[in-house]
Formats: sequence, structure tokens, C-alpha cells
Amino acid sequence: MAVSWIVAAIGVVVSLLGYYLTPSAWGYGIMGFGLAHVLLGILDMFRAPSRARY
Repeated sequence: MAVSWIVAAIGVVVSLLGYYLTPSAWGYGIMGFGLAHVLLGILDMFRAPSRARY
């Protein structure tokens, strides 16, 4: 669960960085990359924990 929060938080930081660079194509790409990490972090929170595989 902690990893999901870390991924989502990094996604927020990267999205904000992309937001400040938005007039350029790089800004939109960075913002989309950050938003994807936020989405994946949130989706990972709802996933059932996997059991250890031996």
C-alpha cells in the first residue's frame, strides 16, 4: 500500500512540473506521464494483495 502512495505522489509532482511547462510539447508529455502514474498508483491501491510465490 505504501508503494502505491509513493507512485501517486511522484505522479503528482511530475504532473505539476509538466503543468508549468505546458505551452510546449514537452510539457504536455511530462504532464501526461505524471497523470498516468497517479492513475496507476490509485488503481494499485484497489488491487488485492498478492501472496508470496515460492
